[in-house]
Amino acid sequence: MTGRVYGLGLGPGDPELITVKALRLLRACPVVAYPAAEGGDSFARRIAAPYLTTGQVELPIAVPMDVRRDPAQEVYDAAAIAIAAELDAGRDVAVLCQGDPFFYGSFMYLWGRLADRYPVEVVPGVSSMMACAARLGLPLAAREDVLTVLPATLPEAALAARLANTDAAAIFKLGRHMAKVRRVLEQLGLLAVSHYVERATLGEERLLPLADAPLEAPYFAMALVHRRGTALG
Repeated sequence: MTGRVYGLGLGPGDPELITVKALRLLRACPVVAYPAAEGGDSFARRIAAPYLTTGQVELPIAVPMDVRRDPAQEVYDAAAIAIAAELDAGRDVAVLCQGDPFFYGSFMYLWGRLADRYPVEVVPGVSSMMACAARLGLPLAAREDVLTVLPATLPEAALAARLANTDAAAIFKLGRHMAKVRRVLEQLGLLAVSHYVERATLGEERLLPLADAPLEAPYFAMALVHRRGTALG
């Protein structure tokens, strides 16, 4: 009998936001895999670290921080082969994913390579979008509001078009795109109702009006916008 894969959503960073189900499965699996920057730390492992048990085999997946698609795909190919070897030996594998596995989560690429051959269970997690709203004390949407999720990597014209036709927005992957995002929001008259969250739920968390945010943001930063200022308005 083969092992089973569990894609575990770990939430935005605070280890206390891991679900009871994810925690139970994490502790039960003999093998734990997780994405890690090449030559660097793994944020997903840091979240799970308080709950790892002695004797668990760890499989780091070294993902290159490269905007090109092909190198990362090769990494996921190799990771799927390594995980499959554990499954063929009858060992269950927990794959760690910050946030939610199917919401901009790297686990979906492993799922696409393994789900047709092995039993896979996805355990949802608290997404960073929900965590940012909670930390700001800012409801995302109400009643008939349309909420749009946007990657900041979109071209400027595409960002402007989508933001002009929504009630509220969550803008991911700010990073080096902050100046572009801020420019678009200012042009649309939305800068005053835009908020910036950096490293939500972590000790180094920052909450700012977007107008006061740095022009270069880390990867774990997001903007939340509501054209009424708040969903309750």
